[in-house]
Amino acid sequence: MTWKRAVFALFAVAAGTNVPVPLLLVYQERLGLSAEVLTALFGSYAAGLVPALLLAGPLSDRLGRRRVAIPGIVLSGLASLGFAAAGDSLSLLFTARFLQGVVSGVVFSVGSAWVGELSRASAAGSGGRRAAFAMTAGFSLGPLTSGLLGQYGPAPTVLPYLLHTVLVAVGLGFATRLPETVSRQRAAPDGGGVPRSSPLIRPGDGLLVLTVFAPVAVCVYAFPSSVISAVPLLVDLPYGGVAVTGLLAGVTLGAGTVVAGLQRRLGAWTAVAGAALGTAGYASAAAFATTGALPWLVVAAPLLGSGGGLCLAAGLTLTARLAAPSRLGALTSLFLACAYLGFATPFAMAVAARATSAPVPLTVAAAATALLALRLLPVARARRL
Repeated sequence: MTWKRAVFALFAVAAGTNVPVPLLLVYQERLGLSAEVLTALFGSYAAGLVPALLLAGPLSDRLGRRRVAIPGIVLSGLASLGFAAAGDSLSLLFTARFLQGVVSGVVFSVGSAWVGELSRASAAGSGGRRAAFAMTAGFSLGPLTSGLLGQYGPAPTVLPYLLHTVLVAVGLGFATRLPETVSRQRAAPDGGGVPRSSPLIRPGDGLLVLTVFAPVAVCVYAFPSSVISAVPLLVDLPYGGVAVTGLLAGVTLGAGTVVAGLQRRLGAWTAVAGAALGTAGYASAAAFATTGALPWLVVAAPLLGSGGGLCLAAGLTLTARLAAPSRLGALTSLFLACAYLGFATPFAMAVAARATSAPVPLTVAAAATALLALRLLPVARARRL
């Protein structure tokens, strides 16, 4: 099945995005960086990714998926090589992280649309579930592997990136064998392509985009990045170490992978369930920050990871429903751009915690997510999710 090759290529790129996460503690020790600088390094990924998302999706609607995605896959491997060569240079680390965001933005937007189009012969919603599985599986495998290698392996800031480069090479081999899914008429740049004035969404769905589509998208990465990046920097983790951070990231994002398949059973209630899990996860994280009791963190990680995974699956399916004809790539880009705004959450939490205390921003996040869950209830009853 051709969609499986597309899923693997998407997975390979996603696996590199969180390789640096557990290694942040290595960089912190070597360079003496503050929590704010570390979260800024983590978030510079989104600074490169968001504009790339907004450009790549519409471009692939006009030029075709292959012509945009394959160069992005190549550059994903080059970004990992940039990390491997950065060493202790903070400026090179920021540059590599920014580039990683750019190339990931290209592949995630175009690759998600590509998987969806290659899955049209399958059941409704299959494309969204498969793309969500590919990305969340990659997001979880990357930090789990780099955390273990960073703690116990040689060259902790080199070897994990080299392994990812090899994985990307395999994904590239699969991607080059995929068929183009954008017709020549749509892709033609001589006036036969998608009109620039073509609407992005179907008429009458503007309010749904503002109050459901965008907030659900933000939750996709706000949930897991909070527990992966913010909590370890705001609260001293028991047992410390890079391996523990990598394990925390692997469990959080792995939970998102496991629950993605539940969308078939949850249907229109997928986003509601995701927001409810996120609420519980933030509440548990706040309890951990208050008490220091490890069981609260053990509970928070899979709850927030599962919430993000369900929001991703629900959001990609909603994207396919809302997109106007021949604008799937563009709307997928917009959804993922909103999603990656969630990566700013750890930085905002670090700033808020410095002014107040660690539990405060986590408690506020729990309350805001609970309000979103309430907003989603009538939409789910109307079967619009």
